[in-house]
This record gives sequence, structure tokens and C-alpha cells, in this order.
Amino acid sequence: MTDSVLTKSEGGVGYITLNRPEALHALNLDMCESILAALRVWALDPNVFMVMIDHAEGSRGFCAGGDIAMLRESGMSDGKEARAFFAEEYRMNAAIKAFPKPYLAVMDGVTMGGGVGLSVHGSHRIATERTLFAMPETGIGLFPDVGGGWFLPRLKGQLGTWLALTGERLKGADVAAARVGTHFLPSELIPNLKAQIAEADFSGGAAEMLGEILSRLTHAVPAGAFEAHTETIDTCFAHDRAEDIVTALESNGSEWALKQAQTIRSKSPETVKVALRQVRDGGKCETFEENMRMEYRIGWRKVQSPDFIEGVRSVIIDKDHAPKWSPDSLEGVTEADVARYFEPLGESELSFD
Repeated sequence: MTDSVLTKSEGGVGYITLNRPEALHALNLDMCESILAALRVWALDPNVFMVMIDHAEGSRGFCAGGDIAMLRESGMSDGKEARAFFAEEYRMNAAIKAFPKPYLAVMDGVTMGGGVGLSVHGSHRIATERTLFAMPETGIGLFPDVGGGWFLPRLKGQLGTWLALTGERLKGADVAAARVGTHFLPSELIPNLKAQIAEADFSGGAAEMLGEILSRLTHAVPAGAFEAHTETIDTCFAHDRAEDIVTALESNGSEWALKQAQTIRSKSPETVKVALRQVRDGGKCETFEENMRMEYRIGWRKVQSPDFIEGVRSVIIDKDHAPKWSPDSLEGVTEADVARYFEPLGESELSFD
């Protein structure tokens, strides 16, 4: 186990506290193992009625993602360490999705990549004015994993496709307006929320009691800033070919649409196409586990892809933000290039045991 995440049960509540502030609480394998172990115990413990996950007091961010440097280093060798991390992280995501009791995530601060997987699959998700949500993986040649294939296509209209391809950030109340968060709460009220949860008796009905506490504290969610562009998003991002999405945006001609097209063209072309298929296929999956097996197939291969190695070099290591993608255009990526990421893994398929 690790002190990078702290778990305890007290007063009928299971507490998960992310405690890796030097990395904005980014996940590593030990953290995923600890969280998954706690969830498996609490799911069966009759004295634990709900779970709350947040980050250590006085630290920044909720969770900035995963250990990208480790993934790249592993991908440059045999990929085994990266695949072990993905397997445990995805099992953890599935345990959150299937958790039979209320699961409250306090998304106060940066919530990206792995942090999205820790929160968005839970039953209750609080956004504050400090929440910064994004799935920016197409910019580093990865893909919007941790269940992105499941939750993104289930957002309203084509909102999830837009977020997946562009890596666009949602801030504050917009996170709740998009239904990524279920509630909006000013950060100054979080201590009050925690105090009420600590004092409450959840034994008579945890979901009802938590709902009552949240109803007293949370604020009405205003219209999202992105909603002014809903028609453009739903029309342009409905296409099943990335080239057609970009063409539709450029044909739209508005300043906003042209900016989205430019953003997509700056991302890894191969990853944009992989992410688009992931979202489309994920939207058809009948179970969350089916989606996670698909994502594991992608992750198994993507971590050793040239674009991932180059993307992390450019954005995380050298910080020159001038990646050289291969192929360097959407038009240069074939259907076969994309399809290979989705091929079954045989005996190496993700299991949830």
C-alpha cells in the first residue's frame, strides 16, 4: 500500500483522500491498487453506507491524470509496466461504476484523465468554481480512456465527441451544466459539506440522506458557456469520419467553429481517429466492462505508438509543444491504421477478477 492515497472508514463513510500533491495527485499503480482494494471491501461491508473521495486539504487539484512519464518510459521498452497500470486502473474504474452505494467525488480543482475516471463514474459528483475538467489525450497521442468511451457518448448530443477530439476544457459550473458533474458547490462550502457528512446517520438510507445534505448546500447550475455553440457541436460533430467533422466546422465558417477545426488539426491525427471510433463504439456497448475491454485493447497498443512517445516528449518532457505526428494529417491515417488498435488481445484481454 501507499501513503499517496489514504483510506479509512468512519461513521458509516468510506473516505478516500488523494495525497500526492507534488504531482497534482496524479495516479500511479500503488494508488489504483489501494483504491480498488478499499472499494471491494466497502462494497460488502454492511457498516459502510457511502464513499467520499477528495484530495488532501491545502493541496491543489483533484487529480491531474495518470503517471504519463512512466507510461512513456514503459512504452519505449516492452510496455509491461504501462499495461499493468492500465489493467488495475480500468478495474478500479469498473469498481466505481458498479459500486452499490452512493459514491461522492469532490472534483475541486484540476480533474483530467485519470481524475475523470475517479469521479465521473460515481453516483454523485460535485464541481466547484475551481474545477477544471478535460480529456486532453489527443494532444499527447494517447486517447480519452478511463471509461471515456462510455461516458462521453452518453453526454447530451455530440458534446462528448467535441470534448474527446478537441480536449477542450470545461471550467466551474460548466462542468455541472455538461452533466459531467451532478452538483455545483462553491468551494468555500466544502468544509461545511464534509462536516455534515461526518455528523450524518446514513444507516436509514444513504442516498436519501446524502441527497438531503447536497440539496441544502449546492447551488443552481447556470447555462454552460458551451451551450451557445450546441447547434454547431451537434451538427458538425455528428459525422463518423474525422475529416468530415473538420470540413463541416470549416464550412460553418464561424470564428468558434474555425477554432475547433484548427484545434483538431493540431492533435495527433491517428489519435483523433482512434478517439472518434472509441466514442462511437463505446456508445454502442451494452456494459461498462465491454467498453473497458475495448479501451484496454487500445491502451495496450497505444502506449508503444510513435505518436504517444513523441507527444509526451513534446508536451511533458521537452515542452516545445511542436510534436511531429506520423502520419501528419487526418487524410494520411487509413482505416486499417485505426482498426489495429481495436483487435482482440486473446489471452491478454482485460479481466475484472
